[in-house]
Amino acid sequence: MKRNILICDDEKNIRGGLAQAMELEGYESIEAVDGRQAWEIINKTGVDLVITDLRMPNMSGEELLKKIISAYPRMPVIILTGHGTIETAVQAMRSGAVDFFTKPVDLDRLSLVVKKALSDTDLYAEHERLKEEVEQLRARNRYDRIIGKSQKMVELMDTVSQVAPTKASVLITGESGVGKELVADAIHELSNRSKGPFIKVHCAALTASLLESELFGHEKGSFTGAVKEKKGRFELADGGTIFLDEIGEIDAQTQVKLLRVLQERQFERVGGEKPISVDVRIVCATNRDLPKEIEKGNFREDLYYRLNVVHLDVPPLRERKDDIPLLMTSFLQQFNQENGRSIEAFSNQARRALLAYDWPGNIRELRNCIESAVVLARTTVIEVEDLPSHIGKAQNTGSVSLEVGITLAEAEKQLIISTLAMCAGNKTKAAEILGIGRKTLHRKLQEYHIDEA
Repeated sequence: MKRNILICDDEKNIRGGLAQAMELEGYESIEAVDGRQAWEIINKTGVDLVITDLRMPNMSGEELLKKIISAYPRMPVIILTGHGTIETAVQAMRSGAVDFFTKPVDLDRLSLVVKKALSDTDLYAEHERLKEEVEQLRARNRYDRIIGKSQKMVELMDTVSQVAPTKASVLITGESGVGKELVADAIHELSNRSKGPFIKVHCAALTASLLESELFGHEKGSFTGAVKEKKGRFELADGGTIFLDEIGEIDAQTQVKLLRVLQERQFERVGGEKPISVDVRIVCATNRDLPKEIEKGNFREDLYYRLNVVHLDVPPLRERKDDIPLLMTSFLQQFNQENGRSIEAFSNQARRALLAYDWPGNIRELRNCIESAVVLARTTVIEVEDLPSHIGKAQNTGSVSLEVGITLAEAEKQLIISTLAMCAGNKTKAAEILGIGRKTLHRKLQEYHIDEA
């Protein structure tokens, strides 16, 4: 669909010449002889951008600008002025105009400014659409901290909802940074134990002796430094859920004690003899391949099967790239609020770079990247220069990672996004590489909601 450009000037020749120039650029032009007529057209017809003279009868360009900024704050307005009113034009820019031109107008520069202004409008519109989509996802999901609409994430959260109300032990696997702890949070929040305690233990952060004491507690005097009795995490989690992160790191002795808890729901504190009974649901997570650890003799097979009653595998971010724009938007909102910034959108180049990158650090890496960009951005739009350099280079990659099992539509969408990124947004070149016509590419961009700018 062509964009509508409203040209408002009381001089017929200037108005007609600009209208012709805009039409040659592929836009629809609408003409108005003064501000009053322009305002009627804006309210009745709707336009995408306004080019207006300052000095006109009935309603001046200044008055028109104020009305537009008040009623349609995202509508770009470009000011035309004679040499005698440049100071007024500068003031108009301070009031919200995107740029100003002295007559006679430099048509080449005007074309660039119009294109940039419309592109910026599209960026803001896309950001608002994504914000709304994030809110809709949160409203639909009982657990709103996990954001995702990709097929894999929908299937994962469906399974979480089904498993959460049960007593079954759950083993969560996935690469570092994919959000295993958030999945554990969701299991607890959606369970019948949600009002009970949710105790987290990061097993890799503790030595073997400390881990045993942390999990099961100790009696006074059971070892040097045990100056008083201490309850362990299992006791503290009674009636709730315990989350054992990096379960693959625990030593053989602790594995034996953990197996007993799973089998008998009992244990003794370190240095104690009295059995302590608990009602605890166990959720574990690891980025290790536990079957391989079993083969190496590092992990007990019987413990593995006790823990792995339900297995949830969280996909890496590179296999759920449809979720990246939603995550970007959510993180942008969060870090704007935390840092007192007002960043409004991502540039097309930055968006392409973020989509082209494979994210070996997954969501944790994306989160850190967006936080850094929000802090370092020099304007209200995050540019590719605001991203870490290695991510900015990702858009020039010549390959795309496709997982077996995704639909043909998803594969085609990822291929189009990566090819456009490689071609720096040149749709003619991208269509040539993809072996399709430019019109076909344009249709697919609309079909898959891919930003065309």
